[in-house]
Amino acid sequence: MMQFFLIAVVFLLFYFAPFDSPIVSQSILNGFYLLQEYAREHVLLCLVPAFFIAGTITVMLKKESVLRLLGPNARKMISYPVAAISGGILAVCSCTILPLFGGIYKKGAGIGPATTFLFSGPAINIAAIFLTARVLGWDLGLARLISTITAAILTGLVMEILFQEKGEGGFQVSEKDLDSSKGIIFFILQLGFLIINGVTVDNLVKYFIMIVLGISILLMAILGFEKDKTKQWIFETWDFAKKILPYLFIGVFFAGVLTKLLPQQFVTALLGKNNFLSSLTASVIGMFMYFATLTEVPIVQALMNLGMAKGPTLSLLMAGNSLSLPSMIVITKLLGRKKAFTYFALVVIFSTVFGMVYGMLK
Repeated sequence: MMQFFLIAVVFLLFYFAPFDSPIVSQSILNGFYLLQEYAREHVLLCLVPAFFIAGTITVMLKKESVLRLLGPNARKMISYPVAAISGGILAVCSCTILPLFGGIYKKGAGIGPATTFLFSGPAINIAAIFLTARVLGWDLGLARLISTITAAILTGLVMEILFQEKGEGGFQVSEKDLDSSKGIIFFILQLGFLIINGVTVDNLVKYFIMIVLGISILLMAILGFEKDKTKQWIFETWDFAKKILPYLFIGVFFAGVLTKLLPQQFVTALLGKNNFLSSLTASVIGMFMYFATLTEVPIVQALMNLGMAKGPTLSLLMAGNSLSLPSMIVITKLLGRKKAFTYFALVVIFSTVFGMVYGMLK
């Protein structure tokens, strides 16, 4: 039934769309222009390395070692920072955060570290942070990273204080779990390649360092690991790419269309000021919208071009990745209404506050 409905909607869209209207044709053309810009400037040296890093994290690093640090026996000064940064460490995206959250919550992680992980996980995905910095500016990328980690920790602490739920059981980390030094070196080399690409230095120096790092990564991939592990790394990289890139390209195209179709006065009136109301509006919009991984960047870019201020931009990035209407339904089933709605409120509150503060500083 759903497939029939989608086919009918697409048919009616193409049947009645006024393609001969100048605004419609310009909007569609603008969508392709934005796609071309992303293909030229952000895919080969930003997204592709990020996908390889995501594959490295999945295959070469030990997820269990991280997840086991979220148990009730871990000290808060360990469990909360680990929970807050593990979205980047584990390469969690919006499609994988909910089952991971459900797993660590049911296996003994307290409500605090679990909700900290749930908040920050999708928002500090390595690819998302670097794409944000590359497209929207390094100041906003860094603000997104720091604000999300801080807000996630505060959210978890408030949830633990309110519900007094520290989890049960306990996770122990064995020395064997931590023995992944080669994987860590491999990860650092790739991360260095991605960072150097985004740094403003002399092009000759930049490309020389990137070539050296690229050769080192290639040699380590061929000689440093077993063939099966290297194949698995390539497979996981491809898996990330094929799951994310189609949605990203669709999101970029519609963001380009949106730039022409959406009235600038509407965006400016709702989101054009660095104040509490604009940041709150952006957080609430983000709470209900669904952003496939990385699609938030072109959409936010389009809204910024229409006049969205810096503060609401950060609020939208924080709340938009951490929540969506589908994820809210699942979270409510996992936590129950009282805990879930408290969590939703905290995400909106902290996203609003951090956005407002960032807007004032800018």
